[in-house]
Amino acid sequence: MSWLFTSILILAELAMVFVLIAHVLLRRSGTSETRLAWILLITILPIVGALAYLLLGAPRGNRQIRRHASVRGCFPGMLRTRSQDLPKLDPDVPRHYQQVFSLIEAVSDTDAMAGHELELLAGGDAFFAQLIKDIDAATTSCHLLSYIYLDDEDGRRVAEALIRASGRNVACRVLVDSLGSKGFINSSTKQRMEAAGVQVHEGLPTRILTMLWARMDVRNHRKIVVIDNTIGYIGSQNIASESFAPKARYAPWVDCMVRMHGPGVHDLQELFIEDWYLDSNEELSGLLQAPPAVLQSKTTAQIIGSGPNFRNEALSLAFQATINAAEKNLTLTTPYFVPDQATTVAIQSAAMRGVHTTLILPARNDSKLVALASSAQYEDLLKAGVKIHLFQAGLLHAKTMTVDHQLFMVGSANLDRRSLQLNFEVSLFGWDSDFAAQLHFLQMSYLQQSTPLDSTAWEKRSGFKRLACNAAGLLGPLL
Repeated sequence: MSWLFTSILILAELAMVFVLIAHVLLRRSGTSETRLAWILLITILPIVGALAYLLLGAPRGNRQIRRHASVRGCFPGMLRTRSQDLPKLDPDVPRHYQQVFSLIEAVSDTDAMAGHELELLAGGDAFFAQLIKDIDAATTSCHLLSYIYLDDEDGRRVAEALIRASGRNVACRVLVDSLGSKGFINSSTKQRMEAAGVQVHEGLPTRILTMLWARMDVRNHRKIVVIDNTIGYIGSQNIASESFAPKARYAPWVDCMVRMHGPGVHDLQELFIEDWYLDSNEELSGLLQAPPAVLQSKTTAQIIGSGPNFRNEALSLAFQATINAAEKNLTLTTPYFVPDQATTVAIQSAAMRGVHTTLILPARNDSKLVALASSAQYEDLLKAGVKIHLFQAGLLHAKTMTVDHQLFMVGSANLDRRSLQLNFEVSLFGWDSDFAAQLHFLQMSYLQQSTPLDSTAWEKRSGFKRLACNAAGLLGPLL
């Protein structure tokens, strides 16, 4: 009878594999690369692959997705309507770069507009000092959205500032991702904040049972602060000290943020209000009735929010358009580099047509699998002429891009599939030679703390390392 039992198990496994492969092929969402990666994983490791697909790959969570879609419908693009009535905010972008902002407008709900004032804040110390100063000066509202909120020194400093603001009758709302901030959610710091009147909600709650009908890996990865409806913050900095206690061995975590005034703050407020309503049911659209701040500045900025209920390819297309606009220089920094094929080709093409293309990545990554998958692309990038530099002074977590000292991007999104296709992200694209020069100067400071990857030495790496990198690279579409 043992042979019969074994035969039944084998047939059951084969049936499971065929059913899951059929399910992968019948999906309406996803790319061919993603489908192929799932099929490969399910075929080679049936049990592991099946569990991974059911938990992380299968489309679920329709109720949450429908709810978020209805929330977005409640807050139409009010700023776009107003931009037609504010001709002084029309961007004066050089014709060569206009295509970038036209594409972003086509795939998002925002316009590119002038009238911005941007301040680059490099590192956590500069960000937290300015943030706390702004919170202490707030008179009406403080809205904060962060993927990670740690109950550490800087987390408690921000909490105390919010408690002080709430004591002045300032409406303080904090939204944190349920998975990224799970330690904070159960902390005494959160309890003290709520006791003082600060509203704190966890976004996209994660529970064991919810894994049966919702994907746990779709997260709110945004970092947004809006104060008094006039001051906005956007970038890569979580509410966490640079020492980053959960992964201190990779510290310091190196980030940058942009403090902004101007009409783009209205877009940040709209994204916060949508996300806040999704998890709190508090409707704040009245705040969007206030006219956006207008400054006498030619600095052009455009906010793009991306996520499950946005065009999933929006952010990837925006990256590609910006890269393709480069004529002289292109510099990118990101902690996790596993982009889709089209973005990789755009970077290679830039280098091959003579653009000085530089990619700055962390030398040590907190995700070993992502690091291996990332390095699987190094050889082709190096052959195309891309200069790869590995940052040695901690984990470079800043997500930035500069083009020709003219265009720039700062945001929360990594150059990987999770950011480009799954998570809720927010990015700032803009045109201003002065700000782009400041951002490029910061990128060059990262470069000075990095070592170049030698193409000859990389080609001579051991067969085992090549095997590990290329094997991880096959899983790149799933990371």
